[in-house]
Amino acid sequence: MGKVIAIANQKGGVGKTTTAINLAASLAALEKQVLIIDADPQANTTSGLDCSPDDDRHRSLYELMEGTVTVDDVLVQTELSGLHLIPSHINLVGIEIEMINEPDRESVLKKAIAPVKDRYDYIIIDCSPSLGLITVNTLTAADSVIIPVQPEFFALEGLGKLLQTIRIVQNGLNPNLTIEGFVVTMFDGRTKVHQQVLAELREHFQDLVFRTVIQRNIRLSEAPSHGKPIILYEISCSGSSNYLNLASEVLERNGEKLAEV
Repeated sequence: MGKVIAIANQKGGVGKTTTAINLAASLAALEKQVLIIDADPQANTTSGLDCSPDDDRHRSLYELMEGTVTVDDVLVQTELSGLHLIPSHINLVGIEIEMINEPDRESVLKKAIAPVKDRYDYIIIDCSPSLGLITVNTLTAADSVIIPVQPEFFALEGLGKLLQTIRIVQNGLNPNLTIEGFVVTMFDGRTKVHQQVLAELREHFQDLVFRTVIQRNIRLSEAPSHGKPIILYEISCSGSSNYLNLASEVLERNGEKLAEV
């Protein structure tokens, strides 16, 4: 049965979607069967994998959570053979209001994807940059959480609310939820504050901080406009090697030892 990993941080601009896309693509490149779910109404993961949110040929997470389609109806094959996508749409902003009176409303997503969990080694969910009902659904459906952290002190201050939300979900809705790890993104080793924040994270969270850091890289910011993960856009850049190494670490933490790239 596939492991479900939510990529979550309520602070925007920390590389959450970039991490979701490129971790999923790198796991697929390492011969894993992967499903990525775009649970953000902005649909950046959807467009970043060359799937238009407004393409009438595709149903979205909105219809899946609404219950008008099945999970097989919304699966989209990406350019990578081992990577499927459940796209998002701006309509998803309305699902929280529609679910408000639903019984067991926090488990809608978990139930919706249950029929396909056995098909995948990993299911990656790109969470919305908020702590609303959609994010609670993703944390209820997840086995673990990866938290991207930008190496700035304001980013550290914002972690408290997310960790509190995770504890609430653990205490009531999903007691088996764990933190897979913190990954530092947009890192520039020449910057003193980046080094200080990384050191503080490692001192406080110790082995929960991934060894791999995602370096600031122009190719990573260019790739989404071409609808490609970084390994298909520019395999030789540092962004590609960073995310392949992160994927290897995720596999290692789950008992699958792979050499660093």
